[in-house]
Amino acid sequence: MFNFSFDKRMVYIIIAIMILSTIAQYITNPGALFALLVSVPGVLLAITFHEFAHGFAAYKLGDNTAKNEGRLSLNPLDHLDPIGTLMLLFAGFGWGKPVHVNPINYTRKISMEKGEAIVSVAGPLTNILLAILLALGYEAFVKFASIEFLLSTVGNIIKLMMGTAISINIGLGIFNLIPLPPLDGSKIIMPFLPYNAKQWFKNNEQIFYIIFVVIWITGIASVIISPAINGVTSGIMAISKAIFG
Repeated sequence: MFNFSFDKRMVYIIIAIMILSTIAQYITNPGALFALLVSVPGVLLAITFHEFAHGFAAYKLGDNTAKNEGRLSLNPLDHLDPIGTLMLLFAGFGWGKPVHVNPINYTRKISMEKGEAIVSVAGPLTNILLAILLALGYEAFVKFASIEFLLSTVGNIIKLMMGTAISINIGLGIFNLIPLPPLDGSKIIMPFLPYNAKQWFKNNEQIFYIIFVVIWITGIASVIISPAINGVTSGIMAISKAIFG
């Protein structure tokens, strides 16, 4: 997904404070703790498919790096980054273990820059597609399951898990489309920038990292992407409901 290229210690301190603060809330609020447990399957799905998609796209373009490192796998343990997973659980966004790719190995039918954009967009796009499939599954479950089962404890937990997984996948996908390093969006926009803009972007990459950290810890990122997340979620759920009447 992404990888920081500067001193990580301050970032980890910030993450630790955020996690400890959230844990304190969970301890005093059993309902929030239950919501956390319900979100675990969605987190595992989102991270696993996101990272697998990066590696698979690179592999299809001719790069075997991810395959050789065992990343063309749907085993969550192959993709989980401890800090990133905790962040996704406790802060609502996070990351997986970065998939290593080598653009030099990409097919020469396209430029390395376009290859990197394709590999980068594969992760967020897969999350959105997975959210669509989950939404269709959710609506099918609601339509065809018996009323008794839907109203049972197990039925409600299944609905909560599926609904949460939809939200997490949409959130992870859209969050990574923000065009700031180290997110996927920073590489997706590169082929569309004029040469001078690309050079300026690359020369000032460290500044963009700082901007990213600032909008992240201040909650500005959430404010920016929340309308997009809500819009995409509403659209996907509306289409799913229409399909199943």
